[in-house]
Amino acid sequence: IDTSHGISLQNGAVPGERGKQDKSVKRGNWGNQIEFVLTSVGYAVGLGNVWRFPYLCYRNGGGAFMFPYFIMLVFCGIPLFFMELSFGQFASQGCLGVWRVSPMFKGVGYGMMVVSTYIGIYYNVVICIAFYYFFVSMTRVLPWTYCSNPWNTPDCVGVLDGNLSSRAALNLTQLLNTTQKRTSPSEEYWRRYVLNLSDDIGNLGEVRLPLLGCLGVSWVVVFLCLIKGVKSSGKVVYFTATFPYVVLTILFVRGITLEGAVTGIMYYLTPQWDKILNAKVWGDAASQIFYSLGCAWGGLITMASYNKFNNNCYRDSIIISITNCATSVYAGFVIFSILGFMANHLGVDVSKVADHGPGLAFVAYPEALTLLPISPLWSILFFFMLILLGLGTQFCLLETLVTAIVDEVGNEWIIRKKTFVTLGVAVAGFLLGVPLTTQAGIYWLLLMDNYAASFSLVVISCIMCVAIMYIYGHRNYFKDIEMMLGFPPPLFFQICWRFISPAIIFFILVFTVIQYRPISYNEYVYPTWAISIGFLMALSSVICIPIYAIYKVCRSEGDTLLERLKNATKASKDWGPALPEHRSGRYAPAFSPSTESHLEVQPLQPEKGQSEAAAASPVQGSNGSAHSQDSRL
Repeated sequence: IDTSHGISLQNGAVPGERGKQDKSVKRGNWGNQIEFVLTSVGYAVGLGNVWRFPYLCYRNGGGAFMFPYFIMLVFCGIPLFFMELSFGQFASQGCLGVWRVSPMFKGVGYGMMVVSTYIGIYYNVVICIAFYYFFVSMTRVLPWTYCSNPWNTPDCVGVLDGNLSSRAALNLTQLLNTTQKRTSPSEEYWRRYVLNLSDDIGNLGEVRLPLLGCLGVSWVVVFLCLIKGVKSSGKVVYFTATFPYVVLTILFVRGITLEGAVTGIMYYLTPQWDKILNAKVWGDAASQIFYSLGCAWGGLITMASYNKFNNNCYRDSIIISITNCATSVYAGFVIFSILGFMANHLGVDVSKVADHGPGLAFVAYPEALTLLPISPLWSILFFFMLILLGLGTQFCLLETLVTAIVDEVGNEWIIRKKTFVTLGVAVAGFLLGVPLTTQAGIYWLLLMDNYAASFSLVVISCIMCVAIMYIYGHRNYFKDIEMMLGFPPPLFFQICWRFISPAIIFFILVFTVIQYRPISYNEYVYPTWAISIGFLMALSSVICIPIYAIYKVCRSEGDTLLERLKNATKASKDWGPALPEHRSGRYAPAFSPSTESHLEVQPLQPEKGQSEAAAASPVQGSNGSAHSQDSRL
């Protein structure tokens, strides 16, 4: 049952009172509920759902992987998602402003901003490569179909060049040898033409101008969609969040009608139950849920902060989390049906053609598409889908940074000039992305992907859980949610927030440290100095937390260290619902902070206030009657 109508009624205007707003006029709100849900779906569903999950699933025991995956979703994913949504919605503040709840931990907000900056820089480079492939697919023959191009090497063997079925008659060893040596035209196109890959991460070479142009295009698109903040991006997501599903379905129908598709899908889904006892499988499941939902990036808090105060974010968090995971599973069918078809065509095992990350999106899948009739059409569709999936996430990353800056400065002038802040952040993002379009760009991109946004997110999330549940106090937080939604969080979520989710996050952290392997790209092993830069990027977001905490404790009042700590962690006076009409119960102002006149008025007319409150109480419902007299006076 949709309870949002009931809530909005409870929040309705008291007769005779100037129409009470559930909207923040200054900050703006979502046009409606669907915009928020679609934006959050677009944010959570990203490139990882297409190029990471299917590969993890096939590598970690096929269908058996679904079991730990869904357990982690229920015990860690949905609870964390609900926590971040309710946190942002309650305070109507971005990832910095919400930390009025416990000012000492504001460093967590800065950490989220740093992480979103890193991801925002390299994510748009991936989108720009997808744009590039999208544009070059508009030909009659895809440029990575044959081996007859100037950039190809003698090792190149195209799937369409020689007739492989006749070659399959040769004895198996010979076939395996040719397969081992074989480099596909799509791989050579990717490495030798698109990237023009250099031999070392330090050897930047020249900027690849086509990629630089596409990077400009993708930043312009992101900026135009966010030009009016959530007002404009809320309209764009009607298309960007829904159309990828149309494309996925088209590719799915095309894929399963191909010969060998069933083999690929069996490869993806056949459960290997022995793997379920392997800790690595559980670690991968937990990490994938955690990164896929976008917890601790700051984006969820930001998006929820534009909700109306009484919006049912509990329902939203369940809808969005489940949609995200279902998309991952669905994308696996799309990917593996076509990989199975290609493996069948080449006469090799599916594992030989399966890949993940950029290698899947820009090498394996495009090559499989060349085997289809009207291949440019499928290629255009596939890359268009990648662009839309990426943009949905990129919108929120940029909006997170802009909202944090605007809320932090918080004066009228910057709110009016928000478009210029967005422009500034976009230009900075473009300039910082330029090194990633050089010949060594892909090395840097993977370095950022592996280090800037991996274990630091886990640390940030863990500290956030502890700060809200144990420093601010779980009872306080449950009361806040009850005040906002009209019901306390269900018992399952209370237990998850306090014990299970932090434990799982801690498990992910330990697992990440134990599983750590220095990064490599194909045969290239990264030098030590590059890995050190990676660790510095990872630390740069986490280090914000202790630095700000120390700064805050030093600035707090108190004679002893303990007093200072108490004052630094105590919720600040302006913590609570942003709009005065929602500040009831323990947030009800004893006297209005803006004027002293309330002090004289209230004692004069206590009866009037009480009678009015009594009249209002049936309408007010869960919001209590404390603030009806206050806001009225």
